[in-house]
Amino acid sequence: MVKLNQLIERLCDADVDFVIVGGFAGVLHGSTLVTRDLEVCTVLSSENIAKLRDTFRDLQPKHRFTTQKFSFLDNPEPGVALNNLYLETDLGPVDLLGTIKGVGEFEAVRAASIEVELFGRRCRVLSVDGLIRAKQAMGRDKDLIAVKELRAIQEAHAKP
Repeated sequence: MVKLNQLIERLCDADVDFVIVGGFAGVLHGSTLVTRDLEVCTVLSSENIAKLRDTFRDLQPKHRFTTQKFSFLDNPEPGVALNNLYLETDLGPVDLLGTIKGVGEFEAVRAASIEVELFGRRCRVLSVDGLIRAKQAMGRDKDLIAVKELRAIQEAHAKP
């Protein structure tokens, strides 16, 4: 069962500095497009990876795109540099991304985000403008459909 809200709660409670991006961010801005995973941008430093391992320890985190489904708790070894992590957990899939195409690395993504309250916690979500840039840069059919909807949401909010 996918429980993305609980993944967000855990990341907030672990004091991981992250920005919600992707489909879930779109939903938070009013998109009707369904998503079944959580995508966040964060710095994948050794310190953050240790926090993430502690945060997800009881959720059986496994690397989603490896045929062997290696445990995230054991792989990669500490100190190995990572750009992205694609994990499957007992609460659902979570993608931890170091950069967002069309926006940039974590600091640029954070600068293009807004703070919101979710599930009793404060966290950051990529702005509609940032989402549009990211989805345009991805260029996939599903992303371009999302761009149209996000632009409509943006226009609706701009009207007095």
